[in-house]
Amino acid sequence: MILTDNFQKPGVYIIGAAQLKVEKQSALSIREMGAKAIRDAMNDAGIEQVDAIYIGNMLSGLISHQQQLGSIVAGAAGLNGTEAVTLEAACGSGGAALRNGYMAIMSGMCDTVVVCGLEKMSHHDKTFITDSIATASDWEIEGGQGASFLTLNAGLMQSYLDTYKISPDLFAMFGVNAHHNANKNPNALLHKEITIEDYVNAKFISESLRIYDASPICDGSAAVILSKYPPLNHNNRPQVKITASTSATDFVGIANRVDPLEAAGIKRSGLKALDVAGISIDDIDFFELHDAYSIIATLTLEALGFAKKGEGWKLAVEEEITPNGSIPIATFGGLKARGHPIGASGVYQAVEAYMQLTGLGGDNQLKKDVRIGLIQSIGGTASTILTHVLVKQ
Repeated sequence: MILTDNFQKPGVYIIGAAQLKVEKQSALSIREMGAKAIRDAMNDAGIEQVDAIYIGNMLSGLISHQQQLGSIVAGAAGLNGTEAVTLEAACGSGGAALRNGYMAIMSGMCDTVVVCGLEKMSHHDKTFITDSIATASDWEIEGGQGASFLTLNAGLMQSYLDTYKISPDLFAMFGVNAHHNANKNPNALLHKEITIEDYVNAKFISESLRIYDASPICDGSAAVILSKYPPLNHNNRPQVKITASTSATDFVGIANRVDPLEAAGIKRSGLKALDVAGISIDDIDFFELHDAYSIIATLTLEALGFAKKGEGWKLAVEEEITPNGSIPIATFGGLKARGHPIGASGVYQAVEAYMQLTGLGGDNQLKKDVRIGLIQSIGGTASTILTHVLVKQ
């Protein structure tokens, strides 16, 4: 039972969090991964039961031949009988699970829920995984014609370079920053610092994308406990409230968009979240964005107004995205270097933002006092977008 302050205005609070180390190939089964993250998060919150379980996952049915992860993981976590469903929104599945957990509490249907992001994908060969991920594209005009997310993002990158007449070398600091932060994160996949020179000398893996522009294939699971009320005193941690949760879409097929470089869905979801939370971009202390590819990070920074259109890369060059910069991103390594276990990434973002806001960031803790964190999870090439604002109370 969670003791609450009856005078506290109801809302949605994160009262516990847990994450598994992101690995190239986890020794645990997919149900074991989800169950461990959930039980660890419940132990962190000091609770034994929840009203519902929301699982974010994209690929289990395709590559593990296992659907109904909600019920599967509920049973493995000792929560058989609890309401449980799986949310799929491609790479934004974790963010979708977080939003559904948020809505369950805000609607009054639930008091306490667990949100778990979960993906086990590295037990298959790279070609099969790449083809499976491509099902999140517009299959008729993209995936079914041989396109992969690597080639789709490479196309966006090349379009950006051609439009603004800049060198791909200017994107180096996105990778350098991510690897630097991941190197301090014990739960990250990649513990390797890189330099600008390493980036410039790295091989191109598709058109204008270098290996340090793309996130790696990996396994992972993370979970947060959401509650209607915060505990009176939980491990002397500050209370963290989700003050906004928004979602938006854009055409899945890039060719159907008026201006693919505008990132209209990212802008729509992000600006709505700021409006709902009653804040501006100047209030945001850090941003866990969806840096699966450095071009998406760039377009995101521009879409939300952190940089002018065509100048998002300048925030990287000027080191404004680093821990000591004006808008730190990927503070634990991001998707690029912490790793991108597809359906779990959005929940890893929530866990990491919670850690920053409660002072549990360890070597990754930002030196400045942080109060407001923004997280954004994206499915496809910016076609399903979920944005959340987390505030330290």
